[in-house]
Amino acid sequence: MSKLSHIDSDNRPAMVDVSQKTASAREAHARSIVEFPAAIAARFVDGDIRTAKGPVFATAIVAGVMAAKKAHELIPFCHPLGLDNCDISISMDASNRVLIDCRCKVTHKTGVEMEALTGASVAALTVYDMCKALSHDITIRETRLMSKTGGKQDFIHEGG
Repeated sequence: MSKLSHIDSDNRPAMVDVSQKTASAREAHARSIVEFPAAIAARFVDGDIRTAKGPVFATAIVAGVMAAKKAHELIPFCHPLGLDNCDISISMDASNRVLIDCRCKVTHKTGVEMEALTGASVAALTVYDMCKALSHDITIRETRLMSKTGGKQDFIHEGG
């Protein structure tokens, strides 16, 4: 079993030292899933809806990108990264679930998984916030890493 990367030799929390690593192209894709009651999901049949706070999906995309750029301010040992790109797409699947996909790219010494996960998570929270006046029976089902490339090893979630 691998050892935790954020624990030093004295068993204390520590930031990973990436100073000796070589910068390389890295990408990560994270997904959050939001479920609405059927009556709320039906309002999204034609795409985005507008609430008193504005267009739901468009606002969630902006919030998610902003959050991905600030992951290092929210997660203690996250390295600050100047993202080369952050793309968030939001769609409804056949089960009327909202799929929020956040894809981040960077050329750096460390990966962008946390940025992608943060972007997807905050976009999902924004969808919830903007729709809670319609119903509080909204569930953020999961946020997971779908894939990452670059670094020690690539990863692809087998279910998606």
